[in-house]
Amino acid sequence: MNTIVEPTIFELSSPGRTGVSLPKTDVPEPERLHSQFERKSELDWPEAAEIDVMRHFVRISVLNHHIEKGIYPLGSCTMKYNPKVNEQAARLPGFAEIHPEASEEDVQGALKLMHELASFLAEIGGVDVVTLQPSAGAQGELVGLLLMRAHHGGRKNRKRNQIIIPDSAHGTNPASVTTAGFETVQIASGADGRVSLEKLKEALSERTAGMMLTNPNTLGLFEKNILDICRLVHEAGGLMYMDGANLNALMGIVKPGDLGFDIVHFNLHKTFSTPHGGGGPGAGAVGVKAFLEPYLPNPRVEKIDKKGKDWYRFTESKKSIGKVHSAFGNFGVLVRAYTYIRTLGAEGLSEVSENAILNANYLFARIKDYYDVPYPGFCQHEFVLSGNRQKAKGVRTMDIAKRLLDFGVHAPTAYFPLIVPEALMIEPTETESRESVDYLAEAFIQIAKEAETDPEKVKKAPHTTPVGRLDEVKAARDLDIAYHK
Repeated sequence: MNTIVEPTIFELSSPGRTGVSLPKTDVPEPERLHSQFERKSELDWPEAAEIDVMRHFVRISVLNHHIEKGIYPLGSCTMKYNPKVNEQAARLPGFAEIHPEASEEDVQGALKLMHELASFLAEIGGVDVVTLQPSAGAQGELVGLLLMRAHHGGRKNRKRNQIIIPDSAHGTNPASVTTAGFETVQIASGADGRVSLEKLKEALSERTAGMMLTNPNTLGLFEKNILDICRLVHEAGGLMYMDGANLNALMGIVKPGDLGFDIVHFNLHKTFSTPHGGGGPGAGAVGVKAFLEPYLPNPRVEKIDKKGKDWYRFTESKKSIGKVHSAFGNFGVLVRAYTYIRTLGAEGLSEVSENAILNANYLFARIKDYYDVPYPGFCQHEFVLSGNRQKAKGVRTMDIAKRLLDFGVHAPTAYFPLIVPEALMIEPTETESRESVDYLAEAFIQIAKEAETDPEKVKKAPHTTPVGRLDEVKAARDLDIAYHK
């Protein structure tokens, strides 16, 4: 165990030490008002010099794992490298310093960027129009479901209150369904890990509002019956929603709208490479076919001709589901995603998906013999293994994930999807070199061998991090994040 543990800033405090020096004021101190509101006890505030504060935060910053530090194979999260040219674009004064209430005349460049980005996403997704307002994937899901509700309500068909979801879906899907006021109808996956057409037929009814489907699904498998799935749902009067969490496998290869999806959401923070570790910021743009355009959130940006020149302005629809985000979405994320798309172009985006699939299949081929494989065959951009073989030796998937930390890599997604026992969901992404993927493969192989020959070493991991195993039950039930002397 690495015994170098960084103290808290409170523990580095020294009475009287400060990082600033101000001249004494020659202005008389006014009489204090409302003294009854003043703190009666001493304020326990750390006192430290500027250099101590800087060194403290630099030291703890390098303890965190991040994509600039090493591979980050967190399944279904697409933790790819974020090119720094995107950051440079987002920090241009014309983007970074504008105000949400600025007039259209003063933000034509920003409006043009939003309009072009929406057009790019519509082309990639095979849809007609896109809203950039949702600020996360789950909010994009909610918007898609509200669009379904508005569509069926406009057709005076309010009895359609059920959404079909596969058992391999992301957990946010059923949560979004409930939030939107629908009922969830879950269907079991087939033996091949894909949607069972027979189960789907049984679930469809006159109450079906639509189906939410991730494609490729969370097992990293492409739904080979997707055309039939969309046809069946449409024949039953429902709409098809594609969760775009795994769009990184499809760009330039297939357009979701061409498969039959009516609504497609895009995780700009994943597929289009904007930083999203630590919970944000994100952007969950939503694209739709033309018949759903009137219901999109207000406002949207449109391009018109003004005295022979392109002019960009906001437009609103009377049938809109309303505003879902303050201002116009997470604009900084939009700038980064726009820069990413413009930098790569159509050919580059195709290579992104091709290389993401190649890296995933290469890694899968290297380590599949050391773990259980619930669904054999080629995968898309990610794959799922099971630690059942290691569990027989007393080593759980969580132990494997903890041991990986000793190799300087982030652990994959553990225990998801729920339909795979002891699941490990692994997504290397396209930005990793063969050497990087080989290093990760060797780590997985070594851990599998240790589970056979030295299981205690795996069960007690990590051994090289400043903090080892935490009491997760106590942390969840008795959380105390305040500093106490």
